[in-house]
Amino acid sequence: MSGYETLQMYIDGVWCDGSDGEYGEVINPATEEALARLPHAGTADLDRALQAAAKGFEVWRRTSPAERGKIMRKAADLMRERLESIARTLTLEEGKTIGESRAEVATSADIIDWYGQEGQRTYGRVIPPRSGDVRQIVVREPIGPVAAFTPWNFPGVTPARKIGGALGAGCSIIIKASEETPGTCVAMVRALADAGLPAGVCNLVFGVPAKISEYLIPSPIIRKVSFTGSIPVGKHLAQLAAQGMKPATMELGGHSPVIVFDDVDVEKVAQITVAGKYRNAGQVCISPTRFFVHDAVYDKFVSTFSELAKALPVGNGLDEANRMGSLANDRRMSAMDEFIGDAVDKGAKLLAGGERIGNQGFFYQPTVLGDVPDDARIMNEEPFGPVAPMQRWTTVDEMVKKANGLPYGLAAYAFTKSNQRAAEIADALESGMVGVNHLAISLPETPFGGVKESGYGKEGGVEGLDSYMISKFVTTTNA
Repeated sequence: MSGYETLQMYIDGVWCDGSDGEYGEVINPATEEALARLPHAGTADLDRALQAAAKGFEVWRRTSPAERGKIMRKAADLMRERLESIARTLTLEEGKTIGESRAEVATSADIIDWYGQEGQRTYGRVIPPRSGDVRQIVVREPIGPVAAFTPWNFPGVTPARKIGGALGAGCSIIIKASEETPGTCVAMVRALADAGLPAGVCNLVFGVPAKISEYLIPSPIIRKVSFTGSIPVGKHLAQLAAQGMKPATMELGGHSPVIVFDDVDVEKVAQITVAGKYRNAGQVCISPTRFFVHDAVYDKFVSTFSELAKALPVGNGLDEANRMGSLANDRRMSAMDEFIGDAVDKGAKLLAGGERIGNQGFFYQPTVLGDVPDDARIMNEEPFGPVAPMQRWTTVDEMVKKANGLPYGLAAYAFTKSNQRAAEIADALESGMVGVNHLAISLPETPFGGVKESGYGKEGGVEGLDSYMISKFVTTTNA
């Protein structure tokens, strides 16, 4: 399709197809038409990628942090120059609005840029000795070649975090991006190659996910694993990594509670949360997904939220007028029907949406469910779609217990005008990230990650860079 990225793998500095001649098909979720064929890696391709990563690591670890930073900044600048074409690719393959795609590409470039700069500040330290003839230092070193796996919902930002962190630390990487949304990562890797990244430092492969992960992770060449995706798959990959005593970063699912206190500006909070809820059609791991609204403002808040949801223009993401695009695949369509049907059967009120839009493309109405019971599936399982379930609360203890009652802990949000309440609820929520009075919890310089079954380890910030490094203690004394 005109305007879509040319799809190939990138191994040892060469763009290539798979040696086995196997391909998959990439679908435009707004039209259900085929965009392109995607080459899949065979075993021989993965072996080449592993050897390339080993060789690339030896080159990149010996490249000065300043020079690494220059290459990464140049790549980020190339992404900014190519923003419109990459954003179009992103919208074509994932379905989100072109405005969201532009923001994602810009943020992806910022992530690469930030890690290139922060990699120049991987300082060690001197430890005072207990005797005068001893010198004790701690040095920070790159951990080694990385295997990284990314999902379809953010095909720019998620690979950027892993590529940026690895390269900023001095590691090489083999990244397996999503087969459903591959073009954005291809464009990112193309920018890195055009910026002068040495061959083998960043390798991009595609294929059947289980086959790729189960081949790469056990390889003795791989020293670190990073995965973003579902909890069941994350647990499986964590087990594979543990068998080789390899550290892993696991950014898994969430089910973010949103606490609305009785002192808020209802219309303002409704506007903020509607924008956040229906961003990328709700297909966001940190999307606000369980709304706990104080009984005193519940009716007004839910009414305002529902009217705003109904008014959202939904359609092809390439149309600048639309504020919500398609779901990424037909699996999410059937999942929405199941979640909504279950909630209504158990007594929830359907206040907005609840149906597919049209018969071409994966478009779904922004949906609001009121007075959703605790035993509804959507209160216990991550919906990953444009459905907002609402519950009332009257006591803080009751609300906090429900908010913390699931095995997830990725993101949580609260809205209140009281500084004391803000501090208390932030302390009480069991979550890796908490946003109070806004939803902006993901920036290049801030740590991103969860607790409990939402995973472990951080991406972003100095914590994200540290996860690709080891600490080496060196002590010397006079001969």
